Amino acid sequence: MDNAVFQWFNHYFSREWAVFFTAWLPVVELRGAIPLAISLGIPPLKAFWLSVIGNIIPVIPLLLLLQPLREFLCKHFALVERFFAWLDRRTVKKGGYIDKYGALGLILFTAIPLPTTGAWTASFAAIIFKIRFRYAFPAILAGILLAGIIMLVLSLTGKAIL
Repeated sequence: MDNAVFQWFNHYFSREWAVFFTAWLPVVELRGAIPLAISLGIPPLKAFWLSVIGNIIPVIPLLLLLQPLREFLCKHFALVERFFAWLDRRTVKKGGYIDKYGALGLILFTAIPLPTTGAWTASFAAIIFKIRFRYAFPAILAGILLAGIIMLVLSLTGKAIL
């Protein structure tokens, strides 16, 4: 990256903002944000809350807007419809216990610190399994908190070993 661009980025975006926005990203979420924060020297409690808050922010619009957006896009674009059909099959296959246990299954699905089991996929699963917002949001939040604790412990353990 050009030195001027790097300086501009560092001037306007702190380490904390980098962690916060990393937690917004699908797949990466707080599973990447907490280790990033720890590696940047951010105190553990601050790293935890920056990552949790950053990870929860996309959940509300996803739960409220993903289904109408999906329906609109699938109606107009065949490629999008095929993508969502694939995503539906994959989510149902990975999240069968969400269908069985509802919001409790959603907590576990969100809390497991593995790729594709975070808040973004849980929000999508809540839509597929028709879990209402008032149950889905607290369940995903609880899962994010548990995942954050797990990732914080793993990150601090990894740092101590190295």
